[in-house]
Amino acid sequence: MSNHKCQPGAAKPPSPPQGAWKAPAQGALEAILNQVRFDSAGLVAAMAQAEDGTLLMLAWMNRQALAETLSTGRVCYYSRSRQKLWRKGESSGQHQSLLDARLDCDGDAILLTVRQHGGQEGTGGVACHTGRRSCFHQRITPQGLHPSESPLITPGELYGTVGGAAAAP
Repeated sequence: MSNHKCQPGAAKPPSPPQGAWKAPAQGALEAILNQVRFDSAGLVAAMAQAEDGTLLMLAWMNRQALAETLSTGRVCYYSRSRQKLWRKGESSGQHQSLLDARLDCDGDAILLTVRQHGGQEGTGGVACHTGRRSCFHQRITPQGLHPSESPLITPGELYGTVGGAAAAP
């Protein structure tokens, strides 16, 4: 259990580094993991944002996924539907490289700044299984939901499936 407190007026943290992720030393890694407040299922919310600040997706990490991500710099999540580690891009080729990681003031959410790499030429990398750059592509308006971006690639092309069906991660 951590004793994190939100600090109003705290200095603005530095911008994410532009280079490669540098893994924490083993002792530091364990100390970091011990500060994370995983929920009763052993999970913590993990938000991935692009280098330009665009929110790409929300997923979940267990201790093993977070440790792997921080150790390797290749983002790994935990799939609640499949009940196993989900290495982003293992089936789509759309993987994420870690640039910066932050734990929120309560220790119960992680913010990852990532470089989204695309497996399909011309996509620029998509984070969403629907073929869009961001999973947050449905704008809520008084008239209902409206798409804010079009797919860059079809799910069928993304996952190499016939008929375009793609299972959510």
